[in-house]
Amino acid sequence: MTKPLLVTTKAALREALGRHPSSSIGLVPTMGALHEGHESLVHAAREANDVVVVSIFVNPLQFGEARDLEHYPRTLESDLELLQGCGADVVFAPSVEEMYPNGEPMVGLDAGQFGTRFEGASRPGHFNGMLTVVSKLFHLAQPGSDAAYRAYFGQKDAQQLALVRGMAADLDFPVEVNAVPTVRHDDGLAMSSRNRRLSPEEREAALVLSRALRLLEARADAHEPLDPDSAVALVESQKLVELDYLEIVSPDTLEPLAFNCHETPFTGTALALIAARVGEVRLIDNLPLGTEEQ
Repeated sequence: MTKPLLVTTKAALREALGRHPSSSIGLVPTMGALHEGHESLVHAAREANDVVVVSIFVNPLQFGEARDLEHYPRTLESDLELLQGCGADVVFAPSVEEMYPNGEPMVGLDAGQFGTRFEGASRPGHFNGMLTVVSKLFHLAQPGSDAAYRAYFGQKDAQQLALVRGMAADLDFPVEVNAVPTVRHDDGLAMSSRNRRLSPEEREAALVLSRALRLLEARADAHEPLDPDSAVALVESQKLVELDYLEIVSPDTLEPLAFNCHETPFTGTALALIAARVGEVRLIDNLPLGTEEQ
């Protein structure tokens, strides 16, 4: 496939998209360190759009800890090779100075109360920074005409996905936000750019996250009580894993379920969310539970 066009400035991105004035655009925002999960996003964008734009930007506003920002992998050359193989047309890889020329923005977006729960509780301000940069990317990659405009996000980051959809609806962004299912390694671990920071022993220990989710899934499929406390105990039995949360929520609102799933036979649908620290690496995952009743 043709090598994607690499642009590093907002002006160059606008110029590149200006060459396709009536083309539909698919945007895939990323922070780089790309893997097969990101590939699935690009493939989804490729199937539905004339032009595919992938952004690669490690957004400092999303990191509460300087150490985490410093250690986040930056692998632009290998990222470009991967993107060439899956059909990206334009890669927007700006510097921090290009995105925030005056330093930290004077005005940003607030994720509200929803952004203080789950990931927001463990990473204060993270979602404010995420929404701020995604809003900028939505503006920068917007078609110049009334052509279709779509953006693609992974289901693995369920709270991020919900917030981006809420922002697009609340602020009337002319973009269709699409979710792409989580991609997993053969052993069940959800693909993440952070996985490469795990030692072999930590990598093995991290499998308990997906095992706990699959335990809940099996109970949901059998219409048994979910008994999330036993799933929590399973995770806590792995000494290298420090559980942050394991919650069963509504798949639409991410609010706690309105019924007791501890002792009552499970029906309907839900979403199991989990987050844990494995060594120095924080991992998240989720899994849909149940099916709509006929």
